Amino acid sequence: MVAVPVPGRLVAADALLGLLMPLWQLTIGACVLAAVVVAGWRLGRRGPSRMSRALVVVGTAIIALAVVGILLEG
Repeated sequence: MVAVPVPGRLVAADALLGLLMPLWQLTIGACVLAAVVVAGWRLGRRGPSRMSRALVVVGTAIIALAVVGILLEG
């Protein structure tokens, strides 16, 4: 939220956007959650071999992101 100086008081310039920001974050989060649930359900229906391969890929991606984050931090 940006405050604009006015003689004698401060006026919020982006008050409406500041109120709507959490709503947009919740909407995006709900869409991502729905996509993950649908993808997980479809993957689970394909059987254990695909599920274990997907877990290995996701686990590898998580470890790779953690390593990249640690390397970029230092």
